[in-house]
Amino acid sequence: MTDTEPDVIDARRSRRWAYLLLLPGMAWLVIFFVVPVVQLFTVSLQSDYPGFPGYYYRDLNVGNYVDALVEFWPHMVRSLVFGALATFFAFLLAYPLAYAMAFKAGKWRGVMLISVIAPFFTSFILRTIAWRQILSDDGPVVSVLSTLHVLPGERITETWIAVVAGLTYNFLPFMVLPIYASLERADPRVIEAGGDLYSNGLTTFARVTLPMSMPGVLAGTLLTFIPASGDYVNAELLGSDRSTKMVGNVIESQFFRVPGGFDTAAALSFTLMAMILVLVFVYVRRFGTEELV
Repeated sequence: MTDTEPDVIDARRSRRWAYLLLLPGMAWLVIFFVVPVVQLFTVSLQSDYPGFPGYYYRDLNVGNYVDALVEFWPHMVRSLVFGALATFFAFLLAYPLAYAMAFKAGKWRGVMLISVIAPFFTSFILRTIAWRQILSDDGPVVSVLSTLHVLPGERITETWIAVVAGLTYNFLPFMVLPIYASLERADPRVIEAGGDLYSNGLTTFARVTLPMSMPGVLAGTLLTFIPASGDYVNAELLGSDRSTKMVGNVIESQFFRVPGGFDTAAALSFTLMAMILVLVFVYVRRFGTEELV
């Protein structure tokens, strides 16, 4: 046996252990992600038995996608628009907060971090119901805005404003935490170097601080946009019956309330997932960094 053979054997054993450690995670993904997605796709192509709502047979009925998109395309567009708006407003709120936590908070950093995480200790639905109370017609927000004459409709609930506000609030921590993690890892000496090179604060932020935090910004926007686009709780509790319903509400209704709506719900679900994947891929390829591409 040569001197190199033990090293080769040890390397093979290490690879085997690495593969064994990957097995639980791979099994989890296959059972709870790959199999449901395949099942969802097959359901989206099945056909109804004529005269028997709720009964199907296996088929390749691509018309389910055409019918679903023709009938519910406004809900699909509304979901993407609401998700994009919530992501944008969450970024506007999250970046100054994350910046203050990373560079200015000092001994209060822990308190601010706990305050960001604390909403997760409460049910998502309860938080949304509380937001409905805050934005109610006799609540403080509407009263102040009505006094200032900046609320034409004299109400916020059951409007797109309430839905976007609820989405922004509920998913704000998903934007704050990744940005904070990127800024907290940033080297302050690099930021100080911008001032040493005769750069003002705004230029230093645009040329140094923001690029250094881009991995967190990209992760935060993805973690916010993806669940916000597929959400249906905020539109159900804060929106109206028609004008603010998102595609998630249609999917929920087709699955649980409409007899024979499984194929339509599956087609909408698969279409929404595919559209989000395409948008995420384009976004990461256009604005991504080496950490995400």
